[in-house]
Amino acid sequence: MSDLQIISATVCPYAQRTRMVLLEKKLDFEVVEIYLKNKPDWFAGVSPYGKVPVLRHMGKTIYESAVINEYLDETFPTHPLMPTQPDQRALARIWIEYCNSKLCPLFYKTLLAQDEDVQSELVEKFKGILSFMELEGFAKLQGVGPFWMGSSPNLVDFTFYPFFERFCVLDHYRGLSIPADCKRLRDWIGTMSKHPCAMETANTQEFHINNYQKYADGSANGVTAREMKN
Repeated sequence: MSDLQIISATVCPYAQRTRMVLLEKKLDFEVVEIYLKNKPDWFAGVSPYGKVPVLRHMGKTIYESAVINEYLDETFPTHPLMPTQPDQRALARIWIEYCNSKLCPLFYKTLLAQDEDVQSELVEKFKGILSFMELEGFAKLQGVGPFWMGSSPNLVDFTFYPFFERFCVLDHYRGLSIPADCKRLRDWIGTMSKHPCAMETANTQEFHINNYQKYADGSANGVTAREMKN
């Protein structure tokens, strides 16, 4: 049994983030897969929010994907996934926070909305987020490499990417595609999709479309769906 154990669910983009980081850092870890619609009784004792991922390491239990990923990067400093300079680390954290506070909630709210006018409004907001990423992120970092902040991916890339693997869901159910003028963003998605840890954790478009159907028809009632409906 490995000293590192991740409690995960294949459907979850947040859990995919951490699985990608574990793979990128070439750590030996065990995956405990659970079914979110029928969680085991013991899960409430390790995840106060009722969410994945949860990391177990040397008797410690850590939850929240962004926190887990920084913990892994600090605990296993070989092959660091955060910049070394304080200003660049701050910039990375700004983008991680942007993903968590702006993009992620809007992803779910756009799917959950049932009123067509509200859907249209949220789709336009999402286009604004994509344009912001293109102009404030990729355009200003142009020339440093194909990833967010250099020639290799860091925690920013792993934070955003699982939601772009699932972007087909927004296209399928809400008619939202990546705008044509977001060329750098499109290139980044293509680059990330071919990265080994993304390929190893990937699922098909059909898989995601099927798994998000209840979000799209408004019948989803899991922890994340309930939070995003409020």
